[in-house]
Amino acid sequence: MGKSVAAIICAAGRSQRFSGKRNKALVDVAGRAVFLRSVELFEERDDVKQIILAISPDDEELVRIKWGPNLQFFGVKICLGGAQRSDTVRNALGTLNEDIDLVAVHDAARCCVTKELIQRLIEAATEHRAAIPASPVIPTLKQVKDNAIIKTVDRTDLYEAQTPQVFDKTLLQRAYRHLDELDSTTIPVSDDAQLLEALGETPVIVESDPSNLKITHSVDIAIAEAILKARPKPKPDGPIGPYAGEAQW
Repeated sequence: MGKSVAAIICAAGRSQRFSGKRNKALVDVAGRAVFLRSVELFEERDDVKQIILAISPDDEELVRIKWGPNLQFFGVKICLGGAQRSDTVRNALGTLNEDIDLVAVHDAARCCVTKELIQRLIEAATEHRAAIPASPVIPTLKQVKDNAIIKTVDRTDLYEAQTPQVFDKTLLQRAYRHLDELDSTTIPVSDDAQLLEALGETPVIVESDPSNLKITHSVDIAIAEAILKARPKPKPDGPIGPYAGEAQW
């Protein structure tokens, strides 16, 4: 029997590097809101028994008015995020159902993640209790201070961490109970795998690639649309209806 999975979709960021006044998770990519694309990928899985969408309190009214009925229809639970990403995830963890085995924590802004990658991550987390997608670092890296290059960083064995990161529920809950003991001013917490590392746990990586893009700047919208457009369209199981091309949302 497979593991039951909960997906936490983090859409509560302040989008400080994204131009415009709207949260980047709420903007459209190829006709559909960024966060909805992330929600859909998990909603389509039989093993996903709970989806929690974590949003900023500033966006709550807009999300509930514009997308609330659809989110409710698909059983998506809304929770409010906190000042930091770790606060947001911790709030979402407090709403988990008892029967959940694995928790997938995903940045809503990574709307180009594939079904295949999610499957591989869940399989890896089932075996190893913690798995994250990561892409080998390709560009040349420079360490810089005051606009001057200090050194070229050896990129051997360096990987860029991505999401969704999938964990055994009890392991992730234990990591978050330990969060308050960490000195985040010395070592800023930037992802959930880092909290497990602080416990002495060793998450495994599932190799990914740069197409699992995180929308950070406004120019990334066009890149994400190009990635989605370049992928082959799934073939329908049954007859093609007159509204087949319309988004389900």
